[in-house]
Amino acid sequence: MLQTVDVGELSVSAYRAVVPDQIMEPLAAVARDLRGARVLHLSATPYGGGVSELLRSAVPLYNDLGIETTWKIISGQPPFFTFTKKLHNALQGAGDEPITAADRALYERTAAENAAELTADPQFSGFDFVFVHDPQPSAVLSFVDRGAASWIWRCHIDTSSPAPAAWDYLRPFLTPYDATVFTMAQFVPPDLDRARVDIIPPAIDPLSPKNMSLDDRTTRAVLNWIGIEPDRPLITQVSRFDPWKDPLGVIEAFRIVRRTVPDIQLALVGSMALDDPEAWEVYRAISAESEGDPDIHLFTNLTGVGNIEVNAFQRRSTVMVQKSIREGFGLVVSEALWKGTPIVAGAAGGIPLQVADDAGGVLVGSVEQCADALGALLTDPARAAALGAAGHERVRRHFLLPRLLLDELTLIAGIGAGRVPAELTTTGDHRDPVCGMTTYTAESGHSTELAGRTYRFCSRRCQEIFARTPMGVPR
Repeated sequence: MLQTVDVGELSVSAYRAVVPDQIMEPLAAVARDLRGARVLHLSATPYGGGVSELLRSAVPLYNDLGIETTWKIISGQPPFFTFTKKLHNALQGAGDEPITAADRALYERTAAENAAELTADPQFSGFDFVFVHDPQPSAVLSFVDRGAASWIWRCHIDTSSPAPAAWDYLRPFLTPYDATVFTMAQFVPPDLDRARVDIIPPAIDPLSPKNMSLDDRTTRAVLNWIGIEPDRPLITQVSRFDPWKDPLGVIEAFRIVRRTVPDIQLALVGSMALDDPEAWEVYRAISAESEGDPDIHLFTNLTGVGNIEVNAFQRRSTVMVQKSIREGFGLVVSEALWKGTPIVAGAAGGIPLQVADDAGGVLVGSVEQCADALGALLTDPARAAALGAAGHERVRRHFLLPRLLLDELTLIAGIGAGRVPAELTTTGDHRDPVCGMTTYTAESGHSTELAGRTYRFCSRRCQEIFARTPMGVPR
């Protein structure tokens, strides 16, 4: 039997204090129409990454809304996850290694084994909708009798420029899905059926242990307990130990900044996940690079640093950093901004969507740009505070969990009514034609009239892109 992940109980009503009514009211309406539906989420790991964090909060909220929802984890031997990490990297554009016959046999055999376990589960025949997250379990659908259920593949990574061999291999496994969901319109490969594509950015849970309110006394005590000096300036990157996050580049930028801000500290806070065998290699490289440097601190979820500690780091840090080279979304960006902490981040994937119009931070490319931006914010606390406040408001409007639920429930309600994603609209909302994100009328301050139609945008940045190439980015 596939592992079922145990989750707690949450109440949607608790979010009314922090989430705009323009999201909460239509969420309640669409949930009423879906009450009694049964949903399965299928993913690769119960901890250690953004998908697991999303599901740990989303699943109990689905249930609170009257939609019976289960979360299950596929199983696989270590070589399977070694291959899926290779596939993950290739889909994000890392080289174009051939998919060998041994790779295919391992991937498809593991999918068939998981499909057999899923089919044998007495619950399986009762599901109305199945969300499959990322490449690891994507082939399962090809080995099951789907029955009456509708299947949705949810891609959390940047597939805008996938390695051809990897994409050519994965694409046929996606053909049977009723819908595919991407974080941004730019991530959708050009040869997918756009009529069956939906755009739903991730979101954070503002009431989870990682994001709930902590007072200053608590954050100081938590960080002091693990060896951080709370009265010294602090830069922190929170992420998986992954080369795409460029932790060695962060260390290099930190050492440049330290020349002018000598009392600065750096914390690299990472997590180890069941489906990421590459993380240990990156961890060893970081350890070797930082060895003997008392100002660089390295922490993992396996050494006692969990959600509360991450929360404290994000609140207490002078500046957060997320120097990603490739990124699906980067939930840690919204997490930091929700706490009013400014961020210096790579202009990759979904990060510019969160830091649009300079709300919350500064986007960079090189190590030198990263160091310059960090130094500027460390020495200009007024600007840092203003960026943090703007970032908090952008997250409130666009990147809190009820908005994600509203988008997902709108999708499955439409599929259940026989419509494809391209036909779906939510009462009172519009799609940003550039990034594809849903914007809510009362919350959007950016719109353009063109050929008798009103286009609404999530940011000035998207509006300006549309103005330059309006027909090049249609939805």
